[in-house]
Amino acid sequence: MTTFRYTITVEDAGDEIQHFLRFKQGISRKVVISLKHLPEGILRNGQHARTVDLLREGDLLEINLPEQVRKLPPCEIDVPRLYWDRDVAVFNKPAGMPVHQSGGHIFGTLASVYATLCEKEGAAGTFRAVNRIDKDTTGAVVVARHQIAAGKLWKAVTKRYVAVVKGIPQPAEGLIDLPLEREVPLEMKRIVSPEGERAVTEYRVLAAAPDRSCALVGFILHTGRTHQIRVHMAEKGWPLLGDELYGGPMEEFSRQALHCAGVAFTHPITGEQLCLTAPLPGDMAGLLEGKGIDWAPVLAPFVEELLTVKPTTVEEITERYRKPKRRK
Repeated sequence: MTTFRYTITVEDAGDEIQHFLRFKQGISRKVVISLKHLPEGILRNGQHARTVDLLREGDLLEINLPEQVRKLPPCEIDVPRLYWDRDVAVFNKPAGMPVHQSGGHIFGTLASVYATLCEKEGAAGTFRAVNRIDKDTTGAVVVARHQIAAGKLWKAVTKRYVAVVKGIPQPAEGLIDLPLEREVPLEMKRIVSPEGERAVTEYRVLAAAPDRSCALVGFILHTGRTHQIRVHMAEKGWPLLGDELYGGPMEEFSRQALHCAGVAFTHPITGEQLCLTAPLPGDMAGLLEGKGIDWAPVLAPFVEELLTVKPTTVEEITERYRKPKRRK
């Protein structure tokens, strides 16, 4: 059980409990409704309280979030943690590890790693991944450690990706706005199709190989479609190295060379602005070094832009990249 306590100030006196929780603490309506049906879900000065009860200055309001833990196979793999407190965890996921358990992947998931860590510290291990990446993609995965964090972090985490692509994209930065859909119903592979869902990818060449055979490219996703970066790059003729599914060259890398390099978000409880960089995995770093690409000076600044760049809507970013009309 996770407990939160609030001392009511004069500014909050007179509010209904449900108003205080929803609009001043940012707790979702669904969580508030679930709490009111629990004997100790909402306590005021140690006594059960209704969501419509009025608060008074000096009241101690307490909410208790229960956990329904799903038992997962233990996993002792040491996955680097970029951040860890009682509200949020951020992992640097390695290649070959699924985020979630599925029919084809029962053991060795990030969910099992998280549950094992929680069990060791005597905490509930309900796994709530805020962002997901493919099994063979590496990098930052944010996990909300309770319902309140999950509600506040949903669609509130910004991310930066990097990939090694064949050739050097031209122009050096741009926007790809091409809709995607499944090639075959129920299958994983995506294709560009006018019948698909809109997918918008912003890219920027960060560094290039001296022989111009490949480049390190940074990505900002303005939509979140499955395989979006991989399909868009392949469609433009710059497939990711190691991406066999979408026609990438396999001679020098055995998986898609794609990494979630960083995340930024407002801490759901403290309000602190966090920006976390996920170091490149050894195989990608070795690939870049072998190609003569000096990636270290460009990776951290690309991620740290998350702290200064204002959020942009799809419409705004599309307008920014729109080519000026030619004069007749």
